[in-house]
Amino acid sequence: MQAHASQTLILAFAAFLLAGLGVKFWLASRQIRHVARHRQAVPAPFDGVVTLAAHQKAADYTITKTRLSLLELAFGAAVLLGWTLLGGLDALNRWLIGMLGTGMWQQLALLGCFALISGALELPFTLYQTFVVEERFGFNKMTLRLWLADLAKSALVGVLIGLPIAALILWLMGATGRFWWLWAWAVWMAFNLLLLLVYPTFIAPIFNKFKPLDDEVLKARVTALMQRCGFAAKGLFVMDGSKRSAHANAYFTGFGAAKRVVFYDTLLAKLSPGEVDAVLAHELGHYKHKHILKRIGGLFALSLGGFALLGWLSTQAWFYFGLGVRPNVQGPNDALALLLFLLAVPVFSFFISPVLALFSRKHEFQADAYAVRQTSGRDLSSALLKLYEDNASTLTPDPVYVTFYYSHPPAAQRLARLAPAAA
Repeated sequence: MQAHASQTLILAFAAFLLAGLGVKFWLASRQIRHVARHRQAVPAPFDGVVTLAAHQKAADYTITKTRLSLLELAFGAAVLLGWTLLGGLDALNRWLIGMLGTGMWQQLALLGCFALISGALELPFTLYQTFVVEERFGFNKMTLRLWLADLAKSALVGVLIGLPIAALILWLMGATGRFWWLWAWAVWMAFNLLLLLVYPTFIAPIFNKFKPLDDEVLKARVTALMQRCGFAAKGLFVMDGSKRSAHANAYFTGFGAAKRVVFYDTLLAKLSPGEVDAVLAHELGHYKHKHILKRIGGLFALSLGGFALLGWLSTQAWFYFGLGVRPNVQGPNDALALLLFLLAVPVFSFFISPVLALFSRKHEFQADAYAVRQTSGRDLSSALLKLYEDNASTLTPDPVYVTFYYSHPPAAQRLARLAPAAA
């Protein structure tokens, strides 16, 4: 029975991996062909508003990034097979047992070594994306020194935060009995909520400088807008995003009383005060429609289901053998179960991504509609157009690619809905 179940899992894992890889390659190829086919002319809705040079830059940027993603897909699939069916994770686990024996230290070492090796394998793509692709299109502002400093800081934060929570989860898996997954889920959710509170004040400033918004006119406008919308924030801040990238953005961060509004300095340099108002009103729309709470609730539900499934799978020998790992006979397998689950879940869940993307695009439309009611539709349209152009977002994405991947509606759809208000 165990052998049959293991064989079934091997076949299912391989089938879903190949099917997912095939669909991803097909989608990327569609995107490249579709964008290239519409490169020579600005789409009719944007004719006279977007220059041909800007449109072609966005097309070239999209094609370049998508081609790079094809290499990443192939490499990622090979690495995944190496970790699982080809025995990489099993070999690493056996080596660490020989070095450290079985127990908590060996399990933490397994998680740490896996993270270190995975991160090292991804570094070439990250470097190429930053210093070749982003540099070529004029977006990169990072130096190699700053990139290395960010890497070191990220690693340090990961160790200081990740190791304690990993140790606690592993302890719960071994010490709290059959329903350990329920305790682990509660701890994981509490950790995520705590992170929302501490991130703005203690973690984000490690990487960027935040200063209070000192433009009194803009500050007055933004404050009036938030009061009108019934939104309270701990502060308005400007982040030095320009030291890393020319991309512009604004966002809310924090939770409860720790909420704060953050503007990239690049955003304030590109948008008028009215346009900044409109972008902020869009973000307020997410809060007004309770999108943030809905997403947190969805995360709670999905993670509960995930932990429950992991609780069952971790007791099944075929789960380990089916993914290329021999479970420990005289020691705990908790870290192995965690890693195998994290490796396998994306393979089997890829095909629900269109559903998640659909809900996200629906939320964006709702936030746009709220922004139009609070500010100027014309300001929101012009702000979005500037952001699409400045971030080199293609105006002609492939519709099927959009269905699978786009969390935000394409420019044509978004601006078409705003057209009556903008008029």
